[in-house]
This record gives sequence, structure tokens and C-alpha cells, in this order.
Amino acid sequence: MPLRFAPDITTAETEYGTVLLDQRNGDYWELNPTGTLVIRTLLEGGEQSDAVDAVIAAFDIDRSQAAQDVTALIDLLQTSGLTV
Repeated sequence: MPLRFAPDITTAETEYGTVLLDQRNGDYWELNPTGTLVIRTLLEGGEQSDAVDAVIAAFDIDRSQAAQDVTALIDLLQTSGLTV
């Protein structure tokens, strides 16, 4: 499930992660390095399982926790209306 942000969402990577701006209402979202890795993987066409694998490879975390974290982030982005 590759990720695509809504047209009014802009992103900027920083040294601390990624900032998302919802231009419709001015809300900012700040993602930590883990969240940045997840969205980068999905924006590049990866599937959810690819994002889980990337998190496991980059951080000292077990598969179950990585899968929960990736799912939670994707759900939050979707329910917040940031993705299409």
C-alpha cells in the first residue's frame, strides 16, 4: 500500500524527522526518525510490510512492535485526512 499525501499536505525533512503541514487548517505534524522512515518507504512505493522490515533493520525492535507502530502511524495519517 504505497502512501500518497493529500494535495494540501506539504512535507519537510529536518535533522529530527519530518514535519507535515496541513495547509487546509494550518496544523503541523512532527514525525520522529521512525515515522520518517515509514513514510519514506511508503512514498517510494513500498508496502506496509516493507516499512516494517525497514524499521526492524534500522532500530532495535521486534517484528510485532514494529508492525503495531507502522499500522498505528498509517491509521493516524488516514483518519487525520492527511492521505488519499
